[in-house]
Amino acid sequence: METKDRKLYTMLVYSENIAGILNQITAVFTRRQVNIESLNVSASSIEGVHKYTITAWSDEDLIKTITKHIEKKIDVIKADYYTDDDLFIREVGLYKLSTGEVLANPEISRVIRKADARIIDVNPTFCCVMLSGMTEDITGLYYALDKFKCLLQYTRSGRIAITRSKVEQVSEFLELQEKNRNKKC
Repeated sequence: METKDRKLYTMLVYSENIAGILNQITAVFTRRQVNIESLNVSASSIEGVHKYTITAWSDEDLIKTITKHIEKKIDVIKADYYTDDDLFIREVGLYKLSTGEVLANPEISRVIRKADARIIDVNPTFCCVMLSGMTEDITGLYYALDKFKCLLQYTRSGRIAITRSKVEQVSEFLELQEKNRNKKC
């Protein structure tokens, strides 16, 4: 696969909350030797439906194939892939910093404020900082803080995303399914 055609895709998968479905979904990526960059699973805005937000570097043909195979899974309701322009995207970064280092160097506080991050907890040993934003924002603050040698721990969430459309696209799919079911009755 040529690297020039690869880009980061975000896949939104909707399913019932069934044990084992996550394993089935990730197996589709594994079989095609595509590494998942981030994965977030939560309830969706539709009762009883869970939403998987998965990011992976791929070319469009391969991500289409992966999407089709995931959508064939019995418990998957809908799967779609998107580029960043199609979505509102956020991640969260948490940074645990040495309180002593932060107090000794006012530049660290300036970096935190400049990034528009929030200090969410302070005690004599450490302080916790949280930043919500794009991947570049989260990792940028990490590298800026790392230069001060004050980081004790760091983690970032997987990507969360919603489409730019008015409703979740699975809603339209479910409504169409319901209409078709009612026609058969």
